Amino acid sequence: MNYLIKFAEGFMGLFQTGAETFISWMTGIVPVVLLLMVAMNTLITFLGEARVTKVARASSKNPFTRYLILPFVSAFMLGNPMSFTMARFLPEFYKPSYYASQAQFCHTSNGVFPHINPGELFVWMGIAQGITALGLNSMELAIRYLLVGLVMNFIGGWVTDFTTVFVCKQQGVTLSKDVKLVD
Repeated sequence: MNYLIKFAEGFMGLFQTGAETFISWMTGIVPVVLLLMVAMNTLITFLGEARVTKVARASSKNPFTRYLILPFVSAFMLGNPMSFTMARFLPEFYKPSYYASQAQFCHTSNGVFPHINPGELFVWMGIAQGITALGLNSMELAIRYLLVGLVMNFIGGWVTDFTTVFVCKQQGVTLSKDVKLVD
C-alpha cells in the first residue's frame, strides 16, 4: 500500500513540477521573448521592411554571410529563440539551412556570450566547473568551442542547402532563391 501512495505522490509531483516550470516561463522567458518580438518588429518598422529585406538579399548571396555572419549577428543581438525570426527575410530555399546554422550557433556560443542562450547556461557552467577543477582556463575552452562551432555551423548550413536541393527534387517542389522586396 505504501508503494501505491508513493507512486501517486510522485505522479502528482511530476505534474506539479511541470506546472511550476510553466508558471516560471510565463513570468520569465515568455515576457522577455514577447518584448524582444515587439522591439524587433518596431525596429523593422522604423527601418522599413524593404531595407531589412535588402540586407537579407545581400546576406543570402553567399554561404559565408548566410551561415556565418547573419547567424552570429542575429544570435548576438536577439538571443535564442528570437534569432530564428531573421529567417523570415531570407528566400524560402535558404530558410532550412539558416535554421540549421542558427540552432547550432545558439549552443556553441554560450561560453563566451551567455546572453544568447541563458536557458542552457547550466550546461556550459557544468562543463566550465569541471574544466576549472582540473586547473584549466574555461575561457580558452569557450573560445575554442565558439570557433569550432562557427566552422561547424557554417558547414551544417551549407550541407543543408544540398539536402534541401535533394528533398526538393524528390518531392517535386521548387523553392525560390530570390528575395522579394516589399514596396
